[in-house]
Amino acid sequence: MAEANAYAALTKAFSGLGVDESLFISTLGKWNRHQRESYRVSTPGFFREDERHFQRWDDQHILQLRQEFLRLKDAVVLYTMHPWERDARLFKEALLLKVPNHDVIIETACTRSSEDLLGARKAYHSLFEHSIEEDIAHHIQSPERKLLVALVSSYRYEGPRVNDDLAKSEAKIFVNAIKNANKKKLIDEDDEIVRILSTRSKLHLKAIYSHYKEITGNSLDEDLEGDLTLKQVVQCLCVPQAYFSKILIGSLRLDVNESAKDSVTRVIVTRADDDDMKLIKKEFQIKCGTTLPAKIEEVANGSYRDFLLTIISKSD
Repeated sequence: MAEANAYAALTKAFSGLGVDESLFISTLGKWNRHQRESYRVSTPGFFREDERHFQRWDDQHILQLRQEFLRLKDAVVLYTMHPWERDARLFKEALLLKVPNHDVIIETACTRSSEDLLGARKAYHSLFEHSIEEDIAHHIQSPERKLLVALVSSYRYEGPRVNDDLAKSEAKIFVNAIKNANKKKLIDEDDEIVRILSTRSKLHLKAIYSHYKEITGNSLDEDLEGDLTLKQVVQCLCVPQAYFSKILIGSLRLDVNESAKDSVTRVIVTRADDDDMKLIKKEFQIKCGTTLPAKIEEVANGSYRDFLLTIISKSD
């Protein structure tokens, strides 16, 4: 029974987000070659036996474990960076993927203050000797390019004044655009949508969001279900806690791909110093039925788990 419990504990240490370094030392480090062989035979999920009765690591699991050992380092490095450098580097990584990651660009462009977004653009100049705008235009050829360039170029008013009549009028622009949309994307056919989303203050956009629901009975992001980019933009501008909690709920599972796992680090580290984190944790608990710390305890391992829990505890 003790041996079975040790095997189960070690398998958990190899699974999930991050790795449990202390368990490797206390258990695996003390095993002799026969105990290690017995573990390999008992764990076909990680090892497989060939026709020569040779137990070998599954190649995919070797790659996965290397990634999991690096996860804490990546989180610490990101957390230690100046926020402007961090955002600039995340922009660049997102654009260099085979399929550029629009999510990272949208998150940063729509949730940072005007000064911090400008700072990230300056950092991008210093690091890569290009502007983020020209790199988006170069790497992204889809219709979303126009909106993404406009969002990262934005310098929004951040004062308290909102023209409620104008907000109601612009809510009707969204109502009519969505009602009359054909098979083309709204970004393609309605420059007014791009103008409003990329220039209006966040308080003004939240007023539009509220008026849209009064007029239609639906949330604006609900009615943009068929246009993922616009939906993400609206959520990040108007209800960021809903957007980020949804990413965390989808990513804090054992069966997700590496990109989804990376989202956990990105969201928690980049939101750690924002007022948003408290709202994200509250929204997460409402949607998931458990707290964010409890879910991290369940899925993550070792020092990576402890680091994430320490970061999010700052917003308690």
